[in-house]
Amino acid sequence: MEITRLFDFPYHQLETNNLPDALCTKVNGEWIKTSTQEYIDKANAFSRGLLRLGVKPNDKIAVISMTNRTEWHICDVGILQIGAQNVPMYPTISAEDYAYVLNHSESKYVFVSCTETLAKVREAQDKVPSLQGVYSFDDIDGCDNWQQVLDQGANDSNQPEVQALMDSVKTDDLATLIYTSGTTGRPKGVMLSHRNIVSNAISSTERVPTAGEGIKALSFLPICHIYERMITYLYQYNSVAIYFAESLETISDNLKEVKPEIMTAVPRLLEKVYDKIIAKGADLTGIKKKLFFWAVDVGLEYEPYGKNGWLYERKLAIARKLIFSKWQEALGGNLKVIASGSAALQPRLARIYNAAQMGVMEGYGLTETSPVCSVNDMRGGNFRIGTVGKLIKDVEVKIAEDGEILVKGPNVMLGYYKDAEKTNEVLKNGYFHTGDIGHIDEDGFLKITDRKKEMFKTSGGKYVAPQLLENRFKQSRFIEQIMVIGEGQKMPAALIQPNFEFLEDWAKMKNVTYTSQKDLIANPEVQARYQKEVDEANESFAKWEKVKAFRLTPDAWTVESGHLTPTMKLKRKIIKENYVHLYNDIYGL
Repeated sequence: MEITRLFDFPYHQLETNNLPDALCTKVNGEWIKTSTQEYIDKANAFSRGLLRLGVKPNDKIAVISMTNRTEWHICDVGILQIGAQNVPMYPTISAEDYAYVLNHSESKYVFVSCTETLAKVREAQDKVPSLQGVYSFDDIDGCDNWQQVLDQGANDSNQPEVQALMDSVKTDDLATLIYTSGTTGRPKGVMLSHRNIVSNAISSTERVPTAGEGIKALSFLPICHIYERMITYLYQYNSVAIYFAESLETISDNLKEVKPEIMTAVPRLLEKVYDKIIAKGADLTGIKKKLFFWAVDVGLEYEPYGKNGWLYERKLAIARKLIFSKWQEALGGNLKVIASGSAALQPRLARIYNAAQMGVMEGYGLTETSPVCSVNDMRGGNFRIGTVGKLIKDVEVKIAEDGEILVKGPNVMLGYYKDAEKTNEVLKNGYFHTGDIGHIDEDGFLKITDRKKEMFKTSGGKYVAPQLLENRFKQSRFIEQIMVIGEGQKMPAALIQPNFEFLEDWAKMKNVTYTSQKDLIANPEVQARYQKEVDEANESFAKWEKVKAFRLTPDAWTVESGHLTPTMKLKRKIIKENYVHLYNDIYGL
């Protein structure tokens, strides 16, 4: 069958391979497996139940889940196939943002996973006049359960109505609203059509090796984000069994249980796994320890396709047999590919994971591009460390005069919901303006070199808006200038230029002696005082935004020295270059 709408994916799977474990969620220590047929049957019952609740085409239904689970996908198909739209929401945003998204989308019903998400909906509920009901996946006292909707749809007498609505949904119709994180203001509702996401899932299939019987995937990145959501449609298209991790904390155990061949990840997770492995190696002694770190050193020199020559390949084979095979076992033993996205991947991680034969393949995309624009692929020479791979089929990229990456293709969003002005700012002549700077090399590999806007992502995929933090930190009388850093790194940090006049007065009062400004900022009492200032300022921000480390600079940042523009704005690139030794010290580079 031809797939043109998102709800076509499970029907395609049923036609080609009725999996006994299409969707698998662990409940009370046991994997509950839902077959493809049961998945479709429940989705149809859910559709019938929604119609009996009065849901109509183009109504918005919000789904908020703390973890990925089978119920989410049944809801998704059940909502989409009656022409309504699924509005997935980040569970961890504030109750105020819950109210904003539910109001802005005019959501009629909300499906939540647990008491934590329910509490925020309850807090926001009075501010959302469109809301007609709230249902939970877990059994929660005082809250209707989603099973009631399935029960309302148990009678299939209105299935012809479901079928008629399915038939009327067109590929260019709106499928979902995805609200991007609102670090610089209110979240924007990205409108993605069925075609947007369907085209992306099918084109991305060519880069993700999923061929073979009995292939399993572990899903744990938030399903409310388009990256994980698109990849689950890709899995369904390729008859890959999807197992949902219980939580971030249980990933290691779930990997060993499920033994998947494929999973997605963000760089921050890959960093954490690597750091744990290195910590275990450090606990070894004698020859075992020497051998371990010899293998690590070999891995960090890795280049694909035997580019390092036969001697290196011999050493790599030994390292794989003696050391890296144990790393593989710790991640289940079967992992062939880890699709990394959402933030920049450090080249050293790409090297070490691929040396260990756990193929980390980095890609690039945005919510507005459904999301994938390009991705690496070990097969056919399509892998180059330090790049985000070659463009996927039907996606066109043009590099603007200022280096900005412009994207055109069936994956580019319809626009921002109820916001023509912001839509027109980024969609021009059919091209989406990404705000990222990059270039395409002579072999067709896309490389991201900078961000046009100052907002950046940590390696955990979280957005950080430097100016918001900087403005708060500069409220301190100890701080003259500050530059928040951390693009692609595991945490935000800061370079701070002290207010030396104030600091020297404070030092005199505290009887702190010093011979120079360099000597002054190295003083433990001074360092402790700045730590206190940082801690106080951090209280204003979410966990992922907090500045985790800082370094004081010994000289003033001025227009004359090139640190600042004539209007006193930070020249970020120059400041980073001037203090690259401090930057490297913070991140252990």
